[in-house]
Amino acid sequence: MRLMPRSFLWRTILMITVPLIVAQVIVANVFFGNHWQRVHSTLARTLAGEITTMMNFVDTDNTDALNAMARDVGINVSINQHLNRPKHNDNDAREIGHLASELSKRMNRHANIYMDKGKRLIFVDVPTNDGQIATFGTSLYRVYSTSTEVFIIWLCGSFLIVLILISPFIVLHTRSIRRIAKAANRFGRGLDAPGFKPSGSREIREAAIAMITMKERLNRYNRTRTDMLNAVSHDLKAPLTRMRLAVETGSATNDELIHDIDRMTEMVNGYLAFARGEMPEIEQSTELPAMLLRIARDAAPKKTIETSFPDAPAQFYARPMALARAFGNIIENAARYAKKKIRITEIDTADQVEVIIEDDGPGIPDDKKADALRPFVRLDNARGRDTGGTGLGLSIAQTAIENHGGQIFLENSDLGGLRVRVVLPM
Repeated sequence: MRLMPRSFLWRTILMITVPLIVAQVIVANVFFGNHWQRVHSTLARTLAGEITTMMNFVDTDNTDALNAMARDVGINVSINQHLNRPKHNDNDAREIGHLASELSKRMNRHANIYMDKGKRLIFVDVPTNDGQIATFGTSLYRVYSTSTEVFIIWLCGSFLIVLILISPFIVLHTRSIRRIAKAANRFGRGLDAPGFKPSGSREIREAAIAMITMKERLNRYNRTRTDMLNAVSHDLKAPLTRMRLAVETGSATNDELIHDIDRMTEMVNGYLAFARGEMPEIEQSTELPAMLLRIARDAAPKKTIETSFPDAPAQFYARPMALARAFGNIIENAARYAKKKIRITEIDTADQVEVIIEDDGPGIPDDKKADALRPFVRLDNARGRDTGGTGLGLSIAQTAIENHGGQIFLENSDLGGLRVRVVLPM
């Protein structure tokens, strides 16, 4: 048996209304158990005391005192020979139960209480010593407080007001979540969601932004996968065709074949390195200065390497293999095109680490910098096929940096070449 509704709207309404109802029931019970009982007991004691006093005047035949007191307290008194009035029943106990109890304590005779609900009057019939019946009539409100009904109406009214006020907000939240669900459904089918914008509360907007970011990453992944397949086919076709023709014509030499095989091996290794950029790895404490210096010495043994590191580097947690691969590609790229010098700088702040790698090579034109970060793109003035490379170096670095939550920027260096600035969060 399903107790909770399926929709978020009704679940939210239920989560708000049920505690309100429970709280109001508790408050009502406390009110009835304490305030209401005390008020009615006080009213009943007062009226019972007045009736007892006036009954003493009746028994002593003190008519003047009886009439004076009746006027003062607002009670009509009449003496009758016989009354055929029905006795009060249990349904009237809420209004007159306290009065009946107080009268029985004060008088040694039975008093019959009759309530006229239509006229909101109450009558108390008490037998006299001479066999007659003294009737005391007064307003029902002398023993029953209407604050009970007012309080209940106030509870119900406040509950309805709260429900009316919160309903538009719940509907707006539900609408935002429904928009996210519809957009996610379209994204899952490879479609766009035109007009979809993050809306609603901060948490809902963050969820929508995260979903849009995920969609962009998936689209980028699909584009990259397609580009990689096209690049593999295109890049391997030329050396394979050349090797086939050389073998068929008998003009192949070992050096040429080995060169083509090495070239294809380099390409395949580059593709595998690019694919590994998405593989998970456990984060560890990483010493960036030592890593950067080791990579630079291995990648550029014949270049002059200038470094500027903090005296006390910040404690930085990262996936060391992925990060080493990223900086390795950046530094190898700098070593390939640098004339003589490579400069590596690390700047630590309270919330981020900034690594700057510069070279004195030809650099990259401003209108080509965005293309340099795209996978399988070779720049005409820097990455010709005769210089090697697969067009993946900076793209592999960008993927690894973004997987660490960082960013990579290509800028112009005062050395004359390229300035790669990597910003990583602490």
